[in-house]
Amino acid sequence: MMNRRRRWLLAAIVLCVALLAVSVIALAEGEEAPTTPFYKTFWSLLPAVIAIVLALITKEVYTSLFVGIIVGGLLYANFNPVNTLNHVFNDGIVASLSDSYNVGILVFLVILGIIVAMMNKAGGSAAFGRWAASRIKSRSGAQIATIALGSLIFIDDYFNCLTVGSVMRPVSDKSRISRAKLAYLIDATAAPICIIAPVSSWAAAVSSYVEDGNGLSLFIKAIPFNFYAILTIVMMIFLALTNMDYGPMAKHEKNAKDKGDVLSGMKDLAAEANETANPKGKVLDLVLPIIILIVCCIVGMIYSGGFFEGKNFVEAFSDSDASVGLMLGSAVTLVITFIYYLIRRVLSFKEIAGCIPEGFKAMVPAILILTFAWSLKAMTDSLGAKLFVEELVKGSASGLQYFLPAIIFLIACGLSFATGTSWGTFGILIPITLSVFPLTDPLGVVCVSACMAGAVCGDHCSPISDTTIMASAGAQCDHITHVSTQLPYALTAAGVSFVAYIIAGFIPNALIALPIAIGLMIGTMFLIRLIKKPQK
Repeated sequence: MMNRRRRWLLAAIVLCVALLAVSVIALAEGEEAPTTPFYKTFWSLLPAVIAIVLALITKEVYTSLFVGIIVGGLLYANFNPVNTLNHVFNDGIVASLSDSYNVGILVFLVILGIIVAMMNKAGGSAAFGRWAASRIKSRSGAQIATIALGSLIFIDDYFNCLTVGSVMRPVSDKSRISRAKLAYLIDATAAPICIIAPVSSWAAAVSSYVEDGNGLSLFIKAIPFNFYAILTIVMMIFLALTNMDYGPMAKHEKNAKDKGDVLSGMKDLAAEANETANPKGKVLDLVLPIIILIVCCIVGMIYSGGFFEGKNFVEAFSDSDASVGLMLGSAVTLVITFIYYLIRRVLSFKEIAGCIPEGFKAMVPAILILTFAWSLKAMTDSLGAKLFVEELVKGSASGLQYFLPAIIFLIACGLSFATGTSWGTFGILIPITLSVFPLTDPLGVVCVSACMAGAVCGDHCSPISDTTIMASAGAQCDHITHVSTQLPYALTAAGVSFVAYIIAGFIPNALIALPIAIGLMIGTMFLIRLIKKPQK
């Protein structure tokens, strides 16, 4: 597998070098761009198809997206190397990074990374863990507290995994909850929570793929149809309250409850990590910055939507610019947190300054994915892919469209599982979905939500997912153990979600489809409970 990946990477590098070499020669000859014959044809989909296939084969989303971008440039320029290079970088990458909305999203991600680094170094997470351990006495209480904290930290999944893990690990160990179960609770309250929170880095990323500033409005409309995220939360609460487990997880939980063995034979990674918390940290050092960030981002978003110019709250929030709101809100939060930690003397000026590059580096993978996804979208747009897909679908049998949400959900699951990234899946599938349905079409909202739900589901199951890896790290659980114990739970929620999307395809009404989906989820859990005797 490694040799195959290296061959694909080498091929991509050779392609780029050859293209650059030929471009230098062609620049001297002053060649111009002809009109492309690939516009609004099947070939307009080739860049996205290549990106998907390469991602499935190599498991390398960055290289796959970039090769897709190069192919899009070649088709647009009729394989003219000069014009290809110009289109890829000037009209693609540079144009994407020059767009004010996209820049705002990137600034928000960087600032968020800095705030997270500051909070961890201040010791607020460790302090909250000590506080919670002294107050939570039961296993169910510890699991509900983990879910509640994960739901509270909805700004970013990276932030969620690392914070919830470090805070709740001492609590779960004391309550005899296995590390495998803790890793599942962390993972299931990371991406699933972020993908249904309007004020989050995920909402900003999804919104960036929608034109005319309607991204946030579409995201909010899609929340009730995000069945996988909602049903995962319902499932977690059911498991915590009923003290039920099944699959490989049952063995780990039985060892933890009966023997106090939360590791079930695994190495104690927490001991190996030799973590040292800031002794000056207090609970307020974690809670206050989170509250300030949430409040400031909400204020920033309604400000961008015209709230202070006379619009009501709901209208202003719907019309808000997520890029501007999140950027301004996070910037204000950074300044306030900076001053607060200095006043508290929990961090020195030098330590705070050191968090700036540390936070930036933590967000580099997300920035790369977004940049390449935006650029790939620019390539397919320039080839008229949206128009081609729209005509193709409208000319097909009209009855098939009702099954599209379920089909899109499965495609997104497979792509996200293979690549280990939700954001890369968003970048490939959401623009294609929006090219088929207008924003005003209820079925289009369901399909976009299916994209998001499937991407989160695949990411949740994938062993190469950043979120899955960080959930293992946050719980200090063996990674393969986490993946194997979590998979049956994730597949259960995915199966019910698939059925729910079939129903929503015919009844695209959230007031009807969502209660049916929740009922199916609870009924499925009771059925599993009847089949398998719950652990005592």
